[in-house]
Amino acid sequence: MLTELHIENFAIIDQLQLRFQAGLITFTGETGAGKSIIMDALNTLLGSRADSSFIRSGAEGALVEATFKIPERTRSSIHATLDREALLDHPDFVTLGREIRRDSRNVVRINGRMSNVGVLRELGEQLVDIHGQSEHLSLLRVREHLHLLDRYIDLQAVFDQYKTTYRELTKIRQELRELQQNERQAAQRADMLTYQISEIETAKLKPGEEADLIEERNRLANAEKLSAQGQKALLLLDESTPEDPSISDRFGEALQALAALAQADSTQSPLHEQASGIFEELTDLSHTLRDYLENIEFNPRRLDQVEDRIDLINALKRKYGDSIAEIIAFGKNAQKELDAITHASERISELQNEETAQLSELGKRAAALSTKRHAAADLLQNSIEGELADLRMSGARFAVDFQVDPDPNGIPMPDGSRVAFTPDGHERVEFLIETNPGEGLKPLAKVASGGETSRLMLAMKNVLARADHIPTLIFDEIDQGIGGRVGMIVGEKLWLLAQEHQVLCITHLPQLAAFGHQHFRVQKHLEEGRTTTQAEAIDGDKRLQELAQMLGEVSESTLRSAFEILQIAQQKQVVRD
Repeated sequence: MLTELHIENFAIIDQLQLRFQAGLITFTGETGAGKSIIMDALNTLLGSRADSSFIRSGAEGALVEATFKIPERTRSSIHATLDREALLDHPDFVTLGREIRRDSRNVVRINGRMSNVGVLRELGEQLVDIHGQSEHLSLLRVREHLHLLDRYIDLQAVFDQYKTTYRELTKIRQELRELQQNERQAAQRADMLTYQISEIETAKLKPGEEADLIEERNRLANAEKLSAQGQKALLLLDESTPEDPSISDRFGEALQALAALAQADSTQSPLHEQASGIFEELTDLSHTLRDYLENIEFNPRRLDQVEDRIDLINALKRKYGDSIAEIIAFGKNAQKELDAITHASERISELQNEETAQLSELGKRAAALSTKRHAAADLLQNSIEGELADLRMSGARFAVDFQVDPDPNGIPMPDGSRVAFTPDGHERVEFLIETNPGEGLKPLAKVASGGETSRLMLAMKNVLARADHIPTLIFDEIDQGIGGRVGMIVGEKLWLLAQEHQVLCITHLPQLAAFGHQHFRVQKHLEEGRTTTQAEAIDGDKRLQELAQMLGEVSESTLRSAFEILQIAQQKQVVRD
């Protein structure tokens, strides 16, 4: 709700600081005192067009600021807007500000930070309805009518069932659409995948084989050199001639000498043992080298085979991965994709069957939702027409118009037709009104303006109070064209409406003003040759005097009548409580 309003240099307002309570707040004062200027300032703050003509003469700029307490019912949506713009400061309050400058563009601030008129207007629509200024009438926004109707008798449970089925159908249709779009390229893609899989499988790759092949290629390519060097080493180690003994023979002689040394001097036994170990290693080395030389072969054919295999692996690496492991993984993924393509037609058939089933189920959910909505519409119609009769608009009629659009691909209805549908159902809803008999029902947005519209909105707001989540309602000129008797009825209805909302009302009727929880008197003052508007919260004798003055010249008679009006208003409030 609106808790504070600060206006500075706006039209004939110099400085005005108002603090508001919950409930019904009334503004009274003579014509031209500035009541509507306060509403103009609020309109400007909430995103209406602003220009330099609003700036008080002699000032460089005008400023309007307001602080709102965020109610629980609208907290999530308001927080979503503030979070999106990185403007959320306090979870319970939001401050809006607009500055109009003569020589530069207007400045918008939300919670003290720069923003834009679009965000200001978006927040304003969630915080305030100003009745009498159609751009802020939530009831005139046709897109809201369906949601108001649903909240009127709480259709949330039935609506949730519809939404669940709708989401399932949307998910099925999305997958089906993707598969059908891919199906056009599926054959070409399947041929490519088949070729790739065949190429990889034919190669029969084994992890680690590339390193083994490279080693084998090195041996085959250098067989002659390897054999020559191995033979030379073996000759030196183990091949003897009378003229040139081998290393093994000479070391054997050394070993015999060390054995004799150890026999003569036992302290050198370790030396003999060390030599024995070396001799055994020389023998093993000769055996190993001889085995190696036996396995070296001059095989150009095998070399060609190894080279071809390595070339094949390198070719596959260029296509499918940097290693044999990656090539094998590519083949497995290709097989999965091919399987998906191969089974796509089967999946499409399954999804089409599921789509048909979900469409049928959604049709049943939509029909159930429609039945509830039509029942709600009848109740709403009767309730609003009753309210209008109380407000001396007994000839007025209200109706809820339901429209559907045929669609061969839509949901099936019980009568066999198929209709278009949205996340909210298959029907479009609009509120219709006939203010005078014989004129015919017309869209709510086209009804006459002024007090008649305000009374109509009051009737609707009273009925839809629990369904409408906008916390602050402002009624300007709601008493236009009505007398004191109806004014008492209007005042009582505004007071009832204020049980669910904060209600601000500009009025010229004391019968209406008497119901206010808070009463502001708006007056013009002449100071130093300049006119300025002031607003004062009044109660007690001041309020009694103001109500008497609204009845005529202040006298004993008008004071007595004002007192009686206050008494009647208080008694009605007590009875309602």
